Amino acid sequence: MPISANQDRAAPPGLLALLLALPAVLFALITWQVVADGPLVRLDERLSRVLVDPDHCSELLADLGNVQVAVPVLAVALGYAAVRHRRTGADRWWLPVAGAALLMALVPALVVPLKELTARPGTPAVPPGTGYYPSGHTATAAVAYGCATLLLLPWLRTTLARRSLVAVCVALVLGASYGLVRRGYHWPLDVLASWCLCTLLLAALWLLVRTVATPGRSQPPSDRRSASPGPGQSTTI
Repeated sequence: MPISANQDRAAPPGLLALLLALPAVLFALITWQVVADGPLVRLDERLSRVLVDPDHCSELLADLGNVQVAVPVLAVALGYAAVRHRRTGADRWWLPVAGAALLMALVPALVVPLKELTARPGTPAVPPGTGYYPSGHTATAAVAYGCATLLLLPWLRTTLARRSLVAVCVALVLGASYGLVRRGYHWPLDVLASWCLCTLLLAALWLLVRTVATPGRSQPPSDRRSASPGPGQSTTI
């Protein structure tokens, strides 16, 4: 069953503007500090020294951001959503699926140039080298699990199911992020910057998903009256 009529209400414009502006500004600030080697970077390095403690658990959590783990999860959601949307016969039924696939493809297209531009060195826990900002593994996890969640939400029947799906998505992204920092694969700011970037990408997909009509929504009263003849009314023309 698709989302209810209450969930389909348009979000307040102010909320949408904040959703897009806040992470964009924060991402620009972090990137500027990384390029300029500003005080925020020095604070980030001190925080990393406190948090880094490589162990097997952190390694496993970091693997949640691997392409081999996250992308198959998204692929399953893409297939399921494509079949469900196609069966509705709605116009532009393919847009959410295509949008999610495009966002996943955009991750390396956006992250790799930023790594080259900033050339940030890694933590002492990894071999010497540059290209750690922003975190590609965090971006992969956030976009893959986030897109899968946005595609599946309209088809869940209950509020509990929808909240559970969102909670699982958040847990997977936070788990991958924690593992990357704890293992020393990334500085905390690398991860935070990827969160900001992916918030913008997922907000765009969320808006796209809402533009596609899905079946089973409550018809307006006038439509229901016109569709169902009343007592004593003939169904013939």
